[in-house]
Amino acid sequence: MTARVALYLCETCDPSAFAAARTGLQAALDAAGLHADVHAQPCMNACADPVSLALQASGRATYFFAGVDPIADRADIVATVALYLGSADGWIEDATGCGRLRHCLRGRVPALNSGS
Repeated sequence: MTARVALYLCETCDPSAFAAARTGLQAALDAAGLHADVHAQPCMNACADPVSLALQASGRATYFFAGVDPIADRADIVATVALYLGSADGWIEDATGCGRLRHCLRGRVPALNSGS
């Protein structure tokens, strides 16, 4: 079974554009056949470099991005989710395919290992 990705998009960074950004991003992920859900998330504490975005899935690394434009960067977000799902544990070794998003990465946290 393919992991379901939770994509958290800050709704505080740009509240006026949030609804359109979230809807468009979800539509793009669905059109690409990716198992991902876009969730509204209140402030993720990257206010100096809006908009923030996080990727998370069970048994996979967690990624945190800042300085993302969820409309202009939509194709790069979709490509990043595809790479994320294509890796065994969410650890993207070569971020070239992430486009501009690779320059927005602020943190990557390894997955929790059950039984460790």
